[in-house]
Amino acid sequence: MNSSRISPMSGMSRRGVLAVGGSVGIGALLAACGGSSDKSSGDGTDSGSGSGATKSASAKPPAGPWTFTDDRKTAVKLDKTPTKLVAYVGSAAALHDYGVECVGVFGPTTVKGGTADAQAGDLDVSKLTVIGNTWGEFNIEKYAALSPQLLISHMYQAPTLWYVPDGSAKKILSIAPSVGISLKGVPLTTPLQRYAELAASLGADMASATNAAAKARFEKASADLRAAAKASGGIKVMAASGSADSFYVSTPASASDLSYYKSLGVDFIVPNKVEGGFFETLSWENADKYQPDVIMLDNRTATLQPKDLASKPTWSQLAAVKAGQVLGWPSEPIFSYAKCADQIEALTKTITAAKKVS
Repeated sequence: MNSSRISPMSGMSRRGVLAVGGSVGIGALLAACGGSSDKSSGDGTDSGSGSGATKSASAKPPAGPWTFTDDRKTAVKLDKTPTKLVAYVGSAAALHDYGVECVGVFGPTTVKGGTADAQAGDLDVSKLTVIGNTWGEFNIEKYAALSPQLLISHMYQAPTLWYVPDGSAKKILSIAPSVGISLKGVPLTTPLQRYAELAASLGADMASATNAAAKARFEKASADLRAAAKASGGIKVMAASGSADSFYVSTPASASDLSYYKSLGVDFIVPNKVEGGFFETLSWENADKYQPDVIMLDNRTATLQPKDLASKPTWSQLAAVKAGQVLGWPSEPIFSYAKCADQIEALTKTITAAKKVS
């Protein structure tokens, strides 16, 4: 099946188009065609990860009843704080950074050989039950066997929970209560705050030295990016993703991270033929339609990386590529202060060092 023939608004659900990342969505197109990749993310790019931040001390679930109102405005009320948590891998990775652990995960967790996918963050995937590793995969029997007390996931199109398959959602959601955190149409700081609130309700000490330092680092990184963008002399940035047949240019309004960076002064290229509110699809023959100074290239395992794109003439001829001004971009962020600080610091470093080439 040729992914280039899939219209973002037909042939599959709009939610499916966004799979494996809400910003660009090419991962879904690959998944829909049965494609997969075992490439390590960020090959040939600077992902900005690896800050060496220490995970916060393990959470201590508070005694007594537990309640949390999610972004569907649903109040979940339990007799005690849930400890048997099953979450979308990105949600689990964010909670892990605050000291809250899950027993099971679903979504892109492992690559070939069983090693962790980049979207698993610092999770020890060997200690987790993987309910499903790809789009549409969710083993209900495995899930039920964990006796889950709470299911947690992102939401790109509320009230639908990310990576919970539409066809089996009713059965899955009947097993345990759920919490959804909305990502669409909000700046990065909103899901960051919401995941921090969720972690605190589950027993994380958000005032601990580690957690407080991570938030302070995020705030400093944001201020530094604002200063770098102002001093850049008009450096233009483009967020994009590559597949075998197409080059996808994201609109910053569609993604919480990009919209936040834009609010700090980063000058993004905005595609003029956006499909479904998320991205413009270009053939490789037309991949040079836009000429940025810096390219943020989706570095998830389902997407093509610079070494994979070397044979594409239009990619190789982009001025930013020739100048080596390509930054690995986790188009589906891990919403913890430490992980988001990693990415902001990497973008600041890239913009500061970049030269005008467009």
